[in-house]
Amino acid sequence: MMNELLLAGVVLGGGFAAVELVRRMALRRGMLDVPGARSSHQVPTPRGGGLVIVVTSLAAPLAAAAWSGTPLERPVLAWIAGGAAIALLGWRDDVRSLSTVSRLTVQIAAAGLVLACAGWPALLELPVLGRVGLGWTGPLLALLWIVGLTNAYNFMDGIDGIAAGQAVVAGAAWGIIGGLADAPQVTAIGWAVAVSSAAFMLHNWSPARIFMGDVGSGFLGFTFAVLPLMLVAGASRIDPARLPWSAAALVWPFLFDAFATFLRRLLRGENVFEAHRRHLYQRLVVAGASHRGVATLYSSFALAAAILTVAWLNDRQGAGPLLLGVLLTFSGGLVLRVRARERGC
Repeated sequence: MMNELLLAGVVLGGGFAAVELVRRMALRRGMLDVPGARSSHQVPTPRGGGLVIVVTSLAAPLAAAAWSGTPLERPVLAWIAGGAAIALLGWRDDVRSLSTVSRLTVQIAAAGLVLACAGWPALLELPVLGRVGLGWTGPLLALLWIVGLTNAYNFMDGIDGIAAGQAVVAGAAWGIIGGLADAPQVTAIGWAVAVSSAAFMLHNWSPARIFMGDVGSGFLGFTFAVLPLMLVAGASRIDPARLPWSAAALVWPFLFDAFATFLRRLLRGENVFEAHRRHLYQRLVVAGASHRGVATLYSSFALAAAILTVAWLNDRQGAGPLLLGVLLTFSGGLVLRVRARERGC
């Protein structure tokens, strides 16, 4: 345990220093996020700090494989290749904006590579509701899941600390789940994401000195979408039918906000591909809530969901219904809170 804590401390300290180096480089190269009508910040701020999260996370399974003397698993290799492509795409977009078609093309290709190497779930189990066979819809749903979460995470990275806080919680949860499943490479990825995101968050907590950028947010969304597929593919001590819902639960605050906002704009006849400030977290900030308060709210619910998700995967009695209750409570409570704020209550 002491060795693991020492390693985490080294990664945290090294990550903190590396983010500072990226911040200075971004300042020199003029990689600044300049405030606009749809921005939630007030001053030009360097971006691209998520590069440190990318490099640390991609290196983690390589180090784990070298340490144990075992080869990298095919799904992990596919994630490394796909994640690197998504990160490069994001970095390019941070420097100069790319078209939606370009982004989607790379995302679909990366998702297809993962699915070809990892496969997809045949069964889906929901707490309380039971199991359902996915049949021919399995690969289609898996593709939509990967591409959808990649973009949703990017959309949710709009205020200080919110994306990094979610990554710390979900990454740590996947580190624990990888241990339960006896999957050391997944464990390494999860903890690397958590610790490097914590190092970045020390710079990104309000008032942020640097932003994650598309290089980090897209990569994190892709990673959290692919991690359950790494466990579905191989022998695991965890029921694979529970992994899809578990993956969704670990990023539920982001999933619910992104989906609810998309649906609301679609029903209003708005252009859902146009940039906006109508996400629930953005509406809270516009109504007067602080970046710190909103980021803490989302991270706190993510933590509660993560604890119950791990318990459910570990077959703890009552964890499933309680998890479902927490997710529904957050969803309804968030909507009510936003409306109350906007009414000035």
